[in-house]
Amino acid sequence: MYATRSSHRAVRQYPERIAARLAGRARCFREFANRVAQLAGALQQLGMQEDDRVAMNFLFNRFIAEHTMSRDVYVAGIGMIPFTKPGANEPYPQMAARATTAALADAGIGYAQVQQCYVGYVYGDSTAGQRALYNVGMTGVPVINVNNNCSTGSTALYLARQAVASGAAECVLALGFEQMNPGALGTIFKDRPSPFDHFDAISEDLVGASDVPPALRYFGGAGLAHMRQYGTKLSTFAKIRAKASRHAANNPLAVFRNVVTEDEVLASPMLWEGVMTRLMACPPTSGAAAAIVCSEQFAQKHGLNREVKIAAQAMTTDFAATFENRDMRLIAGAGMTQAAARQVYEQAGIGPQDIDVVELHDCFAHNELLTYEALGLCAEGEAEKFVVDGDNTYGGKFVTNPSGGLLSKGHPLGATGIAQCVELVQQLRGTAEARQVPNARLGLQHNVGLGGACVVTLYERV
Repeated sequence: MYATRSSHRAVRQYPERIAARLAGRARCFREFANRVAQLAGALQQLGMQEDDRVAMNFLFNRFIAEHTMSRDVYVAGIGMIPFTKPGANEPYPQMAARATTAALADAGIGYAQVQQCYVGYVYGDSTAGQRALYNVGMTGVPVINVNNNCSTGSTALYLARQAVASGAAECVLALGFEQMNPGALGTIFKDRPSPFDHFDAISEDLVGASDVPPALRYFGGAGLAHMRQYGTKLSTFAKIRAKASRHAANNPLAVFRNVVTEDEVLASPMLWEGVMTRLMACPPTSGAAAAIVCSEQFAQKHGLNREVKIAAQAMTTDFAATFENRDMRLIAGAGMTQAAARQVYEQAGIGPQDIDVVELHDCFAHNELLTYEALGLCAEGEAEKFVVDGDNTYGGKFVTNPSGGLLSKGHPLGATGIAQCVELVQQLRGTAEARQVPNARLGLQHNVGLGGACVVTLYERV
């Protein structure tokens, strides 16, 4: 067989890099090329002509393109700083540098060994990622800035994993940070169309409440739709918030560690009459988190931790149904979540019943309830029973948000997705201390950003 120029270059430059999985094990480019060459030689002896070789070249390249992404990606290092209220934080370069340094130390490598950096933040000027990392080192490494609303951190992780899985890099940093202001999120650029024009129009039509801040209107409206369709009680959302506070009490990095009761949640100031109280909404938060992901070959060469790998991952954006089906739950991202979760389960060959621990996007207690159903943790319409029965906490079917979630740990937009990664890696390593979920083997992460993007990631203890 005669490999085409690009395939031949791959074989020559990266002979030991994983190219595909054949006969139940990983095969490097050299092995794969040798096996294909043997097949080509056998076919030539049977009378294969030149045109047939061209066809085989095409199939070889297509196979390489489709299977290069198959190599394992490990989370070798994690780092996170305590989340704080806006105004109590350090400037973002210091926060980001501390989280990155912690991740590098956890991995046991230096910054010079990092080959690419994906840096997520929502509020800040262009190239703030470079400014943050220059405090760590100036090695000339590519730095790619990422902004995908509340799913920014997971989007950075998604890109970092792709870089390693594809063979473009061996060791990559995913960093997320946010230096936030107090109060509800709002529009900054008011002289141009908003990414939420369509969301606002549908929300106004379905629930009104034009005086309610946008994010609260979307997620609160989605919760209201569930209440109307299934009779879900306001107290159920209060139970979710109280559960988050109990979990966060054991998390030294959470912004709120005080335990609140269901009654205290219900008694807090009403943000939307009959729909949401203040304690059902996550607080604006500042903070940073980082993760080092690498290939198996890099981990072996440098003696890095290979206890946890990314077993599957998917990202989705909005579908046409988001605006066509007139369902506030779709406006809040339930459709994206369902699709991403389905892809992850199919990639890994598992079902939601196999999950041990979950970190999901509870920006509002209402979204946590909706996400139980969207991820398949319970059937549609059964989320209230799921909560009342205690199936969302220790001793139940799944432990959801052992970190305290966005509701208690806090929600610095750019850092949230990677902070979820940090928690799940600790759980699977068995180092989560008082928060530890016994014998956790599979951890599921869900991070959604309106506008929209959803990333679902499955971590596996190896």
